[in-house]
Amino acid sequence: MVGSLLGNEVNRVEDPELLRGRGTYVDDLPLDGVLRIGFVRSPLAHAEITSIDVAEAAAAPGVVAAYTAADLDMPVLTPFIPLGDFPRYPLASDRVRFVGDAVAIVVADSGAALADGLELVDVEYEPLPVEVDPEHAMDPASPPQFPAHGSNIADGARDAAGADVLAGADVVVRARIENQRLAVVPMEGNAFAVVPGGPDEDYEVTAYASTQMPHALRSGLAASFGWDAERVRVIAPHVGGAFGGKAGAAVEYLAAVAVARELGRPVKWIEGRSENMQTMPHGRAQVQFGELGLTRDGDIVGLRARVIGDAGAYGGFGGALALGPTRLMSQGVYRIPALSYDGVAVLTNTTPVGAFRGAGRPEAAAMLERLIDLAAAELGIDPAQLRRRNFLRPEQFPHTTLTGASYDSGDYDLALTEALRLAGYEELRAEQARRRAAGDPLALGIGMSTYVEITGGGAGEFAAVEVHEDGATIKVGTSAHGQGHATSFSMIVADLLGIPMESVEFVQSDTATVPRGGGTGGSRSLQVGGSAVRAAAEVVLQRARELAATKLEAAPEDIEVTDGGLGVAGVPSTVLSWPDLVRAAADEGGSLAADTDFAPGGASFPFGAHVSVVEIDTETGFVTPLRHIAVDDCGRIVNPTIVRGQQHGGAVQGIAQALWEHMSYDEDGNPSTATLADYAMPSAADVPALETANTVTESPHNPLGAKGIGESATVGSTPAVQNAVVDALSHLGVRHIDMPATPQRVWETIRDARAGTLADPWREPPAAFADLPVRAAGKPDDADEAVV
Repeated sequence: MVGSLLGNEVNRVEDPELLRGRGTYVDDLPLDGVLRIGFVRSPLAHAEITSIDVAEAAAAPGVVAAYTAADLDMPVLTPFIPLGDFPRYPLASDRVRFVGDAVAIVVADSGAALADGLELVDVEYEPLPVEVDPEHAMDPASPPQFPAHGSNIADGARDAAGADVLAGADVVVRARIENQRLAVVPMEGNAFAVVPGGPDEDYEVTAYASTQMPHALRSGLAASFGWDAERVRVIAPHVGGAFGGKAGAAVEYLAAVAVARELGRPVKWIEGRSENMQTMPHGRAQVQFGELGLTRDGDIVGLRARVIGDAGAYGGFGGALALGPTRLMSQGVYRIPALSYDGVAVLTNTTPVGAFRGAGRPEAAAMLERLIDLAAAELGIDPAQLRRRNFLRPEQFPHTTLTGASYDSGDYDLALTEALRLAGYEELRAEQARRRAAGDPLALGIGMSTYVEITGGGAGEFAAVEVHEDGATIKVGTSAHGQGHATSFSMIVADLLGIPMESVEFVQSDTATVPRGGGTGGSRSLQVGGSAVRAAAEVVLQRARELAATKLEAAPEDIEVTDGGLGVAGVPSTVLSWPDLVRAAADEGGSLAADTDFAPGGASFPFGAHVSVVEIDTETGFVTPLRHIAVDDCGRIVNPTIVRGQQHGGAVQGIAQALWEHMSYDEDGNPSTATLADYAMPSAADVPALETANTVTESPHNPLGAKGIGESATVGSTPAVQNAVVDALSHLGVRHIDMPATPQRVWETIRDARAGTLADPWREPPAAFADLPVRAAGKPDDADEAVV
């Protein structure tokens, strides 16, 4: 019997092709006769369109055609997750609602001709009032973005309990917390190419897309144009990052399909960087009003949260994350006996908001962990001790929270204890005290966070495994874009069947060869897709055992996997190789192949603890992250190399939110950070070496015992860094600093602290919260479906 491969460090098999420059992205595809399309976009955030003239552009050299909404039959976009009736068409025809709204299309035979043609389109606008502040947009007096809707509140609900959940508290800490808007900024922006078909061809269109969900995109395109899904083929070649920004169909995809069918030629749209910053759905964008009640001893009495999700223009579904995943995970890792949560999604004249790594869960952790630190400061209790006092205990699992999340397993204290040990917590506190006593202008801050998030809920996944004479082939409905699926899934098959990993072929991301699939999102791939691969491989193994038992005249239960095949346990000389078994199956008119659809027993809930160490120059406000320790529990680990990579990537994105990144707008709705010269993306030189570790608490909901890891470090890192920044200045009386903790914001806080003019971190939320409908009681089992 061969030893298990799972749990070992295995190099990623995907990387050599990319490192050698052999990757193929949408813009690299050799499509005969392909034309380029580009979009004329509104420079105004809110305006009536009074006229559009494309005649001069259409007549320009190299331009094939130019269109307005009146020239093409284009369907309304079907939202990835609907949020009210706020129709968005590929081209605006009467009104634009954010800077970047598309109003015309130019088609050209080269990039240079396209750029020239776009400049020649003449559009006239009549400006309308602009609303960029979601708090102000809730005011009934704010002009509605969709007049027929009557207000800018797209959706919302409240709990009836309200302030009653704080009854009996000796201390209540309150804060208005901004979880700022972020741009997704994948290395490759949106990219889409479409080849039109005809009545005698297999497909209406074949689309090549930089997407994380090919099958969902196929369904979306088919539904939009009224076709059967089988008449649309979607292929995702290499994808240069997604992070939630490439879930579902971009509105530009519908325009590209319409143009290709109109001209009868392939077309492609390759998004530029500034275009990507303005128009790819943004993430986060919440304003949170949190109140936490406790006893003097530090026991939590209740939590009250009122959260605004900025949906941006057209009701981007990211605004609804405030109603779904953020609410679902608002109890976090703690025993909270009473909880009231009001959530609202609000329309503004900004880029629509969608998913970004974590999609609602980092926002919940950031709010709760800030309140815990505020409470620790108010009560004079060490923040680690206050967390420990209120953790859910291992013996309480499985546990259903007050918001209906069904936690599968957890040991929250274990992760925090390990993180503090790795950090050298007591030594750090001693160094902090030394600096403060000496009046050192370089202040040391130590911040921590403990978190739990939800992954892998919802639909199941398809997988197929076939053994052939040269090895094995895996087909799976997930769609990797950097996560290492080929490596992890090949490890599962190699471990179960004993076939070398180098002989395993991995097939994904083509709806013509993989019949169905859920794609990649919500950290689902290993626990759901990997379990589907394992289930299919187990069926193949059972068939092979029965075949080998017949050939070797043994009982099937005595057949075991050996190096290169199957043999009789304890009889090393009686072995049938996999090629022998494949030929034997073929002789009987069969094959060693199986497919399956695996459905998990429920969502899984990874968790962890992060510790951040920062240094602040109190003369300039500049924050330097010195260390970051991440202890994340993702259940059983298949490949530590891949887990560590996900921890690194997630933590860097979380640190960046805490310190640097912010997609901001001026009062006229103009994006002020829409280029990488202005939007503060960190480089490797800006972040410290990351210290990562893991605890292992298996999930009972899948045979691998795995939980998600792709987003966990993003959930845990951001509040740890924010808490560290506040902690560094706590001796000055500072209790809260909103993200990002830029030098200017930190310096102003230090100035105000020294002058005794610090602002109260609390202000009353908009009165419109009281007008939201009371939330109907839901079934706890439905809550796990809220994962994106």
